Amino acid sequence: MKYIYLYFIIFLLSLNLSGCVGTAASAQEYFSIGMAYYDLGKFDEAEKWLNRARMADRTMVASQYNLGRIAFETQKYDEAAKHFESILRRDEDNILALKAAAFTRIKTGDFSIAEKHYRKLLLLVPESTDDGYNHALVLYAMERYGDAEKVLEKYQFALLDNNEVMLLYARAQKAQDKVEAIDSYSKWLNANSDAKIRYEYAQLLEHHEFYARAMEEYRAVLSDASRKEEEVKRSDVRFSLARLLLIADGESGEGVTELEGAVSDGYDNIEAVEELQKMSGISSANKDSLRKIINDMQRTLEEKEKAQAQAEEEQTVLDEEELLKTDTESGF
Repeated sequence: MKYIYLYFIIFLLSLNLSGCVGTAASAQEYFSIGMAYYDLGKFDEAEKWLNRARMADRTMVASQYNLGRIAFETQKYDEAAKHFESILRRDEDNILALKAAAFTRIKTGDFSIAEKHYRKLLLLVPESTDDGYNHALVLYAMERYGDAEKVLEKYQFALLDNNEVMLLYARAQKAQDKVEAIDSYSKWLNANSDAKIRYEYAQLLEHHEFYARAMEEYRAVLSDASRKEEEVKRSDVRFSLARLLLIADGESGEGVTELEGAVSDGYDNIEAVEELQKMSGISSANKDSLRKIINDMQRTLEEKEKAQAQAEEEQTVLDEEELLKTDTESGF
């Protein structure tokens, strides 16, 4: 029903235009037709009418803004940014254009420009939590972790109620090697369940030498039935747990057993296992076991590379035979 109504509006406006004289007289009709086509998702038609409407002063800014929206919707982010920033050159305090330009610059990867837009925007609307979060996100992407943390601290109520804000706050603290990040992660995990974040938390605990708590968290990740393998590999978690067990007790064989399980699950980072051998406090027996595991991993890797090379060689032969067959059939 909505689409029938929009087509009817377009029809009426088109009839109306036949009686209008000059751009100024028809600018609003051009704009209305363009927006009707926009609502229908017919962006090419919408763009055509909005470009006409843009020629008149009274519909210039609205047309430019919606041309930017069309470019954004069609993933032409550089073009969209140009439209929004063109508005800002005429009206630097245009809040809608600032929001759109800032978010679009995130999409183009121009974080310094996005940061400038968000800084300006938050001077105009300092209470905007969403824009504050996006500003902090840009600062985090620019590796300005301390600035990101300070921005988020202006929204204390959001830190309590908004999961995304709290997680970014925790990660900003973690990136600065602040022990306070432990409490921030813990608060987030009290209200949420996510194996990837819990794994980050466990690594943070290990880094700050809270070994017993880290061990609990690694085991919690492994027992999490909702854990997705593409987000957190079981083999990676088991390796982390094995490393921690070796740190906690270099004489025990529990760490080696866990490491063997990690390798069995697909862990293949030989360099990381070699680093374990260099740790102080590892018993001679465990170092010998680590050397055996490394030798087995290297052997497995060599066999895999050999099998891959053989498969590629066989594929090359098949391709050459297929090419020869094609040439023969074509008469060349």
